[in-house]
Amino acid sequence: MHHSKIETSAVKKPHHQDWKVIKNLLPYISAYKARIIFTLLCLVLAKVANLGVPVTLKNIVDAMSISSIPKALLVVPVSLIVAYGLLRLSASLFAELRELIFSKVTEQTVRQVGLQVFDHLHALSLRFHLSRQTGGMTRDIERGTRGIQSLISYSLFSIIPTLIELVMVLGYLLYAYDIKFVLVTFVALICYVVFTVVITEWRTNFRREVNSLDSEANQSAVDTLINFETVKYFGNEQFESTRYDVNLKKYAQAVLKSQKSLAFLNFGQQIIIVFGLVCILGLASQEVASREMTIGDLVLVNVLMIQLYIPLNFLGVLYREMKQSLIDIDRMFSLLETDQEIPDLPNAPVLQILSPEIGPHIYFKDVSFYYEQNRSILNQVSFEILPGQTIAVVGQSGAGKSTLGRLLFRFYDVQSGTIYLDGQDIRTVKQASLRQAIGIVPQDTVLFNDTIGFNIAYGKPGASQSAIEAAAQSAQIHDFICGLPNGYNTNVGERGLKLSGGEKQRVAIARTLLKNPSLLVFDEATSALDSKTERSIQKELNELAKNRTTLIIAHRLSTITHAHQILVMESGSIIERGTHASLLKDGQRYAEMWRVQQNQIQL
Repeated sequence: MHHSKIETSAVKKPHHQDWKVIKNLLPYISAYKARIIFTLLCLVLAKVANLGVPVTLKNIVDAMSISSIPKALLVVPVSLIVAYGLLRLSASLFAELRELIFSKVTEQTVRQVGLQVFDHLHALSLRFHLSRQTGGMTRDIERGTRGIQSLISYSLFSIIPTLIELVMVLGYLLYAYDIKFVLVTFVALICYVVFTVVITEWRTNFRREVNSLDSEANQSAVDTLINFETVKYFGNEQFESTRYDVNLKKYAQAVLKSQKSLAFLNFGQQIIIVFGLVCILGLASQEVASREMTIGDLVLVNVLMIQLYIPLNFLGVLYREMKQSLIDIDRMFSLLETDQEIPDLPNAPVLQILSPEIGPHIYFKDVSFYYEQNRSILNQVSFEILPGQTIAVVGQSGAGKSTLGRLLFRFYDVQSGTIYLDGQDIRTVKQASLRQAIGIVPQDTVLFNDTIGFNIAYGKPGASQSAIEAAAQSAQIHDFICGLPNGYNTNVGERGLKLSGGEKQRVAIARTLLKNPSLLVFDEATSALDSKTERSIQKELNELAKNRTTLIIAHRLSTITHAHQILVMESGSIIERGTHASLLKDGQRYAEMWRVQQNQIQL
C-alpha cells in the first residue's frame, strides 16, 4: 500500500537525503533572489557592526587606562563612545531588517509547499485515502510546514551569521595578535563542532522514535474522537482511555531517553567551551604581563570569545532541530512522491458531452475489476445507458453495484474492458471534467463541519442564496431548515452528526440538484428516509432524472419500477436484465426479490 511507503520513508534515511530535501526546497526560496541578496547584505553588515563593538570597547579601555579616572572623559574621545553606541544600534538594526525582509520568503515558501502537498493529496486515489491514517498524516504535514520555517530560520538567522562571525573573529585575531590565539580558538571550535555533530547524530534515533510515538498517540486520539458515538454505544470509554494512555506512556519514555542524551550533549559542550576560554585568557594574561598586549586587548579577546561562544552554545540544539526539520520536511515531501495511481494522461482533453440537456451515452464494455487480486468484484460486465434513459442496478450486498459508480467517477481504473461516455474512454479525458459532469447522491452522506447552507452550496460553489433555497425546496428540506434557530447558518457538526440520517441524505440530494449535472448516480439515495419522505423525494428524483442519463443503484425495488432497464447483479455478473414488468413475468431472481420485499411491506 502507498501508506506503508509514507510511514517507513522517514524511519532511516542516509545522509544524502538531507541534501535532497534542501535541493527540493531551493526552487521555492530562489524565486526571491532580490530579497535573499538584500538579506545577506544586512547579515554581513550586522556582523561587521557586531565585531566593531568589542574593538571600540578595547579602544575605550586603553584610552582610559593611560589616565587617571577624573581626567578620563577628557582623554577618551567622545567619538569613541558615540561610535560604540552607534555600532550596537547598527548591529540590532541590520539584524531586524534581515528578519523583516526575509520573513516574506519564509511564509511564501511554507504556503506554496503546503498548498502543493494539499493539492497532491486530493489528486491521490481513493485506495490511498481508504488506507491512510488521517491523524498521523495531518501531524506529518503540520510538522513538515513548521520544519520549513525552523530550517530557514535556524540556517539564515543562526548558523550562517555564526559562520560569518567566526571567519571575521579568526581573521581579526590573525591580523592583530599572535597566531596561537587563532590556533587555540580553531582547535576548540573544531572539537566543539565534531562533538556536537557526533552526539546529535546519535540522538537523532531518539528523536525519530519520539516523533513516531507522537504520531501514533495523535492518531489514536483522532480515531477515537471521530468514532465517539461507537465508543459510547459499546461503553468503551475506559478501554479507549487505557489504549491512549499506553501510547502516551511509550511517548513519555522516549522523551525521557531523548532528554538524558541532551543533558550529556550540553555538559560536553560546556567542557569544551570552558577549556577554550581558559586557554585563551591564559595566553592573553601572559601577553599582558609581558607588555605584548594591553588591558584593552585582554578585554577584547575575552569579549570576542564570549560573543562567539554564546551562539555556539546553542549549536547542539540548532543542529538537532535542523536535522529534525529536515526529517519532518522529508516526511512531508514523501507525500508528494506518493504515486498518484490514477493520473490524467499528458495533454488529456476535456470530456465533451454531446447533448448536455439530456445527458451522455454510457457504455460499459466487458468491464472486469478487483480491489485485491484474489477477490474479483466485476466479471465481464457490459451494459448501455442511452442518453436521457434511467437504468437501475439491483442485487445483494457485495454484488458489485456501488463499484459501478466508483468506476464511473474513475476513482479506480478497470483491469480490463472500457467505460465510454459519449464514445470517449474515460481514462483518456481529464478527471476534473469527468467528475464535473456527474452528480451523485451516495448511500452514506458525510457532510463538512460547517453550515447547512455551505454543505448544499458545495454542489456549486458561489451559488446564490435563492438557488440554494430552490435546491433545498426540491429536496424537501427547506421547511426543516427554516425551522432551525439559525436557518441556513446552522452548523451540522463533525461529519454532519447533528442531523439525522434522513436529513443528511436530503442535504446530499439538494447538493446534487444544485450541481445540475448531465449524468446522475443515485447510490441507494433514499435508503435512510422514512416511507412518506421517500415517496415525496422519489417524485423529485424522478422529475430530475427525466432530462438526464441516470444510473440508480437500489435496494428498495419499489423506487425503480419506472427505470427503462433494470440490471440484476450477483457475484459481479449481470444475471438478468429487462424492464420491471418483463422481469416479473420471467419469474427469476428479480421476481423473487420483489416478492420478498412486498411481503416485508405488508408485515
